[in-house]
Amino acid sequence: MIQRLNLKVMVIDRDFYALRALNSCIAWDRRARVVGLAESFEQALVVLDDLSHVEHPDVLLLDSDSYDDAELTRVISELRRIVPRLHLICLAHQKRTARVELAYNAACRAYFLRNEVRLLLVNAIIYAIQRTFTVTKGVLDHLQAENAPLAKHVDVLPRPREYPELTERVRQALWLYVIEGMPAQLAADEMGVSPHTVRSYIKEGYRILEAHDDSQYPEDMSPIERAFMRFTALDLRSAAASDPDQKPFDLQA
Repeated sequence: MIQRLNLKVMVIDRDFYALRALNSCIAWDRRARVVGLAESFEQALVVLDDLSHVEHPDVLLLDSDSYDDAELTRVISELRRIVPRLHLICLAHQKRTARVELAYNAACRAYFLRNEVRLLLVNAIIYAIQRTFTVTKGVLDHLQAENAPLAKHVDVLPRPREYPELTERVRQALWLYVIEGMPAQLAADEMGVSPHTVRSYIKEGYRILEAHDDSQYPEDMSPIERAFMRFTALDLRSAAASDPDQKPFDLQA
């Protein structure tokens, strides 16, 4: 059974469109919900002040590129003062050893490169809050190239689950229908095929996704929601096999 979580997430990101994209991505996954969006730290303080304590976030996604080192340290410290048990995750475009070390020393849970997380976001959050400090592979590669001692003390986010049987056309149909939310007719127009063909691609895609996933899902979860969960899953079994000492990822409710 997938975890029955109710993670409350807040996002601080100066980019209006990135903020909305993160909100949409989280909204797809019933294990998490957004309780606040802010384009600045100051705006975040206002949002937090308006929330009841019971609605304070469990997780805060922070656009760490928006701050210099001193300011980022201050922001993290102030957020922790207001919400003591907050899990902080830094999102970034840049691979900077000093910045990753700052996040680690400030007891953040993760430092993720945005282009490596994308639709894996909620799974990445759940993975990170069960560990001390997690980075995406590009960050780990950078730390190792810099011979940074921190490279030996981080967990690396598992890669996306692979579905070798998915052809490019079936994958495209799933992307348009499941991820982009297009009806079959629009997806057919986009792909230059008939709606019947798109529906057959989607049906085949569902079959392949299900064949590679033995997780149990809530009975009220729709086929398209289950497909989204599978399409954006992490390859946890391969991660465990490559690192036997790594803590197991609990999939039980």
